[in-house]
Amino acid sequence: MDRIDAMTAFVTALDEGSLARAARRLGRSPAAITRAVAQLEEHLGTRLLHRTTRALHLTQAGELYLASCRAILADLAEADLLAAGERTDPRGVLSVTAPATFGRLHVAPVIEDLIEAHPALEARLLLVDRVVNLVDEGHDAAVRIGHLPDSSLVAARVGEVRRVVCASPDYLAARGTPTVPADLSTHRIISFSQITENAVWTFAAGPSGGARKQVSVAACFTVNSADAAIAAAVRGRGITRVLSYQVEEAVAAGRLRLVLEEFEGEPLPVHVVYPGARLQAAKLRAFVDFAVPRLRARLADLPVSSGRA
Repeated sequence: MDRIDAMTAFVTALDEGSLARAARRLGRSPAAITRAVAQLEEHLGTRLLHRTTRALHLTQAGELYLASCRAILADLAEADLLAAGERTDPRGVLSVTAPATFGRLHVAPVIEDLIEAHPALEARLLLVDRVVNLVDEGHDAAVRIGHLPDSSLVAARVGEVRRVVCASPDYLAARGTPTVPADLSTHRIISFSQITENAVWTFAAGPSGGARKQVSVAACFTVNSADAAIAAAVRGRGITRVLSYQVEEAVAAGRLRLVLEEFEGEPLPVHVVYPGARLQAAKLRAFVDFAVPRLRARLADLPVSSGRA
């Protein structure tokens, strides 16, 4: 058994979601992929996957082994690329993850320009509103919004965004504009569950000083998609709280108005993060050198993000 070949089959099967799709991606027969994974399990003396007709599910041992396989295969790929000259010429597959809306608006255009500048480089961008483990899930870098926990990742700050409260002009005309956070108790609330508490919204002290203010809100609509929350607010269904870049276009077009700006909390930082040990790879170095200044410029140019709305 070629252990590296078997590891590749195992990881690809998980990435593709099935042994058949892994076979197509690797240009091999489904039987060969099945045999490679089975031989790997026999060598290890433990089952790695539970197979059904519809999906693959990792066992506990499989979860641990998958992370190790990804690290080993990434190191081998990096060694091959370095030996082939990637140290000076970025090439290979660059994998980046970012929050869904921010990634669509700001990270994707930067990566498009990067691969245009480096034709030998291929890029994959995963847009998800969750914290992705870069090592375990096989990504080179991430863009993250919010305060970072202590970790082994290197972080380059590129700007900041705000939590903002907003509603449509028609809604505010009909229901009144809240002037202090307590006014929200009489309003219809659309809750974007990724950044807001379900029952309590916290605000800064405001012009009068004092302690932070916490307001109990009763959401008439709770959704885990910023786009859905914003669309409902634009249609006049209520007041929502999202991140400033997410409503940049709607505010500029007059479809939404910001309220309670004097009570906003501290802005949330935006970072590019990556494993420091892998910066020697030219593809990652090229991304960091290319993306960091461009993301800083894009964030600096956003009036809502910089508090000039």
